[in-house]
Amino acid sequence: MLDWLTPAWVEALELRLLGQLLLAALLGGLIGIERELAGKPAGLRTNILICVGATLLMDISITVSGLATAGPADPGRIAAQVVSGIGFIGAGTILVARGSVVGLTTAATLWVVAAIGLAVGSHAYVEAVGTAVLVVLTLLILGRLDDFLFARRTESRIELVLEPSDSIVEDVLGILKKHKVKARPGKFEKQSTCYEISLELHSPAARRLAALNELATAEGVRKVTVHS
Repeated sequence: MLDWLTPAWVEALELRLLGQLLLAALLGGLIGIERELAGKPAGLRTNILICVGATLLMDISITVSGLATAGPADPGRIAAQVVSGIGFIGAGTILVARGSVVGLTTAATLWVVAAIGLAVGSHAYVEAVGTAVLVVLTLLILGRLDDFLFARRTESRIELVLEPSDSIVEDVLGILKKHKVKARPGKFEKQSTCYEISLELHSPAARRLAALNELATAEGVRKVTVHS
């Protein structure tokens, strides 16, 4: 009954699939390292798991379609479900808070990593490697290019509405210091239900953006208004 499962066929399948999974882990890890160093929530492990999972599902889809006896089967059906599933994961990385949208690049990266995994699973190795290299270059080089292009725009003023807490101002300044953003204090008003402060920020645009993204979701920060 299982004569077609010869030892040579099993060995060949395991070696081929193992190689695909290792390549997927390598490419996903390459992108994940950059995300990890950038301090993003979807880092090394997440990108590796998504790329490896997409590769395995694509391989299973192709194998199942080849073994179908009732008629032609579409190997792209499982792949289509992978794309939809990654959409849900990506949506979970996007935060919309107090007028700020955070996580779009992370969501897009996860989507591309899944596509790389599908390419590996469908034996499109050159395309998978080339895409991974392009993704890493985009994340690395364009991030630096942003600082270069907008280096002259080093100042901006922000207004914050904070919870009335004794430590909240120190927390805000700690976030700015973490991202190496210099802050010059302006208005500071204590209301009965909140604190209102304004700050002059001095730093490259990318640093200010990272600090503002974290401030927008920080506990105790009700509202962030940016004046260019």
